[in-house]
Amino acid sequence: MQRKPRSLFLVAVLVAAVSAGAGCDKLRARDKLNKGVQAYRNAQFDVAIENFKQAKQLDPTLTNAQLYLATAYASQYVPGAPSQENVHNGEQALAEFKTILDSDPKNLAALDGIGSMLYNIGGTPYDAKKLEESKSYHQRHIDISPNDPEPYYWVGVIDWALAFRGNKDLREENNKNPKNIKKQLKENDPLPPALAKDFGEKFGPSIDDGISHLQQAITLRPDYDDAMAYLNLLYRQKADTETTTEARDADVKQADDLVDKVKATKQKKANMQPSS
Repeated sequence: MQRKPRSLFLVAVLVAAVSAGAGCDKLRARDKLNKGVQAYRNAQFDVAIENFKQAKQLDPTLTNAQLYLATAYASQYVPGAPSQENVHNGEQALAEFKTILDSDPKNLAALDGIGSMLYNIGGTPYDAKKLEESKSYHQRHIDISPNDPEPYYWVGVIDWALAFRGNKDLREENNKNPKNIKKQLKENDPLPPALAKDFGEKFGPSIDDGISHLQQAITLRPDYDDAMAYLNLLYRQKADTETTTEARDADVKQADDLVDKVKATKQKKANMQPSS
């Protein structure tokens, strides 16, 4: 019993030392983060990655270090490049973003980062499942923050990519048929009614989904010219689902009107830029 005060004192000293050490680690972590950010801005990605790794080790709660680490890996990724190093960078970017979501499921930067990486991975070489998975992360962003226009835009872009590839494959399959050797479908030729019906059954829902999301992006940001451009492209895909000339012409008219709107919006933005 007589040793208790001394034991309590030693415990207090130990706790204070641990706390001081933890405090020092947090300071060092922030120093490494700052150095990593500077290296990242100078495009010294390997140096940046090492600094972000050390910052994360020193302070696992430092979310910014994790985000920068994931982003640095993502910046090194080249879509379609087959090297092991490139594949590793893509995998590490995804892993780091997902680690953030494990502790913070509503982290929008991590959701967007995963959505972007999956889009790049699924675009080249083409992988429809990866694109659908990418879309699901952008949809999660919408569920959390429905007034942000960017995730609506990306859902629309992905829906267009899926429809465009499906349209392209359908035309190629048609042109390979010996019966159609003398009736080859060119890229901009209207699909014959039978093929249009087939295309509409397979991709009509995603086309309509993409149109809806892009319209919402424009509602939230009226000068969103990139969203207008992809909405134009989706209306052209929708035109290929139509089985009557009148319906197709109506879709093409909407697409053409959007091209004019994109030009006008870009011109308006250019006029608003301060002269040098």
